[in-house]
Amino acid sequence: MKRADVKVGFACNNICSFCVQWDKRSKYPPRSLDEIKKILEDEFSAWSRWVVFTWWEPTIHKWLIESVNYAKNLWYKQIQIQSNWRNFENLEYVKDLIKAWVTEFWPSIHGFKKETHDKLVWASWAWEQVVKGLINLKNLKQYVIINSVVTKDNYKEIPELASLLVKLWVNQFQFAFVHILWSADKNKDVVVPKKTDVMPYIKKALDIWKNAWVVCMTEAIPFCLMQWYEWAIAEYNFMPETTVVDAEYRTESYAYYRWNEWKSKREDCKKCKKYSVCEWPWKEYPLIYGWDEFQPI
Repeated sequence: MKRADVKVGFACNNICSFCVQWDKRSKYPPRSLDEIKKILEDEFSAWSRWVVFTWWEPTIHKWLIESVNYAKNLWYKQIQIQSNWRNFENLEYVKDLIKAWVTEFWPSIHGFKKETHDKLVWASWAWEQVVKGLINLKNLKQYVIINSVVTKDNYKEIPELASLLVKLWVNQFQFAFVHILWSADKNKDVVVPKKTDVMPYIKKALDIWKNAWVVCMTEAIPFCLMQWYEWAIAEYNFMPETTVVDAEYRTESYAYYRWNEWKSKREDCKKCKKYSVCEWPWKEYPLIYGWDEFQPI
């Protein structure tokens, strides 16, 4: 099912050290309800039946509930909110979103320890708010997908975080390797880990989730580092065709953009038997650590 990724605004109540579009916070105002309605109509006419409301923090947009309700009335089959989840500690707000017809909640949590998460998002009490929001949603029997950005600060905690989220009955989980743009680029010395250092912890977490029969995946980790865990590569197994409606432009195919703009390969990659299906690392990564980690299969 084709998906539309709709950016409703660019303000945020976090200041993440790995934020990939920091410049848009002060550059673009939030979209009006009429603008959002027009985007929803256009994307529905272009055969999207799944809409994601996101960036930066959609829950601080004053017209989010009305936007969700409008998407429902257009007959979008799936309506997802991608959020830092801090506002989901408000139970009544969560109920209002459910009533408006949100079908999936995609929050972010970036550490098993409160200190780790709060440091990464530069916001005190954020971890407690996220966990309370998670409990609210699971008590209301909602479908919850967790995203964690993998950084130097948190990668050793990933198995513990996976175990915690299994206990909290999360439905799906993704480990997304940090994309090295804007804040992540400026802070790369302290934010971006080496992928071979990360992989033992990622694989241990995937084992925990697989044994619990929970859908789990990774993003931006090539096949050569995921041998025997190819089933968890999001780009290959899970990601639907997506149109992205950003501040300055509309990207018809997010997959095409990843393959041709955001990721890079080297000549040796052509020797790999997964060459035709692998998306390779973010193009900024080899500029930091080189290519030695990536050996053709």
